[in-house]
Amino acid sequence: MATGDDLRLVGGWIAEGGAADPERAAIAYCGRTMTYRELDHRSTGLALALLARGLGPGERVASVTENHPEHVVLLFACAKAGLILAPLNWRLAADELRLQVELFDPSLLVVSAAQLARVTGDPTMAARTIVRLESLDELEAPGATGDLPAVHEDDGLLLIATSGTTGTPKGALLTHANCYWTNRSLDAAVPMSADDVVLQVLPQYHVGGWNVQPLLGWWRGATVLLESTFDAAHVLGLIERRRVTTMMGVPTTYLMLAQHPDFDGADLTALKSVIVGGAAMPRTLVERWRAKGVAVVQGYGLTEAAPNVCYLPAEEAARRPGSVGQPYRHVELSIRDGLGCTIEGSGRGELWVRGPNVFAGYWRDPAATAAAVVDGWLDTGDVAERDGDGFYRIVGRTKEMFVSGGENVFPVEVERVLTAYDDVAEAAVVGVRDSTWGESGAAFVVARRGADIDVDALLAHCRAHLASFKVPRSIEVVTELPQTHIGKVNKAALRQRVSGAR
Repeated sequence: MATGDDLRLVGGWIAEGGAADPERAAIAYCGRTMTYRELDHRSTGLALALLARGLGPGERVASVTENHPEHVVLLFACAKAGLILAPLNWRLAADELRLQVELFDPSLLVVSAAQLARVTGDPTMAARTIVRLESLDELEAPGATGDLPAVHEDDGLLLIATSGTTGTPKGALLTHANCYWTNRSLDAAVPMSADDVVLQVLPQYHVGGWNVQPLLGWWRGATVLLESTFDAAHVLGLIERRRVTTMMGVPTTYLMLAQHPDFDGADLTALKSVIVGGAAMPRTLVERWRAKGVAVVQGYGLTEAAPNVCYLPAEEAARRPGSVGQPYRHVELSIRDGLGCTIEGSGRGELWVRGPNVFAGYWRDPAATAAAVVDGWLDTGDVAERDGDGFYRIVGRTKEMFVSGGENVFPVEVERVLTAYDDVAEAAVVGVRDSTWGESGAAFVVARRGADIDVDALLAHCRAHLASFKVPRSIEVVTELPQTHIGKVNKAALRQRVSGAR
């Protein structure tokens, strides 16, 4: 069994996880399973095959695929060969994909059958060396005995695009060490064992699709159920049939499950805990899951931190609604004012992160890296509030903040009050131009299933819990909030909606 520095290299985690029982299922997908022995042997064979094709350590292999077992084989093959996997967002338009491919300049482009036509239909991407994901086994050399190259913990492993919904794409480079430390921290907070059955619905182009449970699960010998799409009824049934013990999702994931007619009667007794990321989960939704006997662990992170930064244990959720908790082990936090000076004790300011989980930098963008990381500290771009007990609350993004009548307003604060109203399931607030105050808040809310929101009563609720300058100037009831590719609220679309209505 590998120990010490060897475990900082992700390529060895499959052998470690399957040491006690190599025939245990590492992956379950669409009725088929892949054992730890098979995953280890296949990834080694693929690593040797990629090297035989002329790829060398540090070169990129880009992928355009839904969640799939072959993608996991590819990830561990890259880890063993010293290659860097760049999983691209298959939901992007061809023009957006092309920009990322040009930036990452992969030596090989691996594409699923469902995405092949989109990629080959673009002349620039079609000129790349393309291999179908489903045909990767044709490249493998399971009987090969060649030597794998020496891989070091500071070598790159994952290259995750961070462009969001607009703007020039950037790539956050995560090393083996980043993945090791973030998973070690996660294991200390929310331990996992070979007895766990992990449900993965978060897409593998997202850092959380690897580093929030799946990689830790394989390291610890658990079984990971991969789902390529999300369907609430199917997921509820899967939790029952496969006795899922844990999963990770964004608040929208748990809202859609809780709103499904099958939720109340679903047997969730095997589900020990769920992890929430992407945004704070509304209090009413947390209570809905707690009523089913499921512990809700809220977290905060970002791609550049690989991504785990803070977590709130389930037992603290009722006492600290809206909190993201305290830093994971091996993670340091600092709150700073606008001049970059550290704020001691309780207070509010920009959140900075330091630790071995902080990324190596933006791909081929030293200027952006230097702006984001100063003396080892990562500027998250988030504004946080720390209370007297050392618990953190994310108040908002510095870029999302708007100024109303000279006062700073962070949308998250307003959204927290809106979702505390019993009839509101989801809420989003954006800053819009206001002829009197410069800017004001426009709120969009989704009603809880079966509820009818009284907007005047909701505004009165806001006035009772917010300073006057924070109260939204308008509230629109909508059937759903627009989502980004990973299930976060698309606030750019909401701003456009407001602008288009004027």
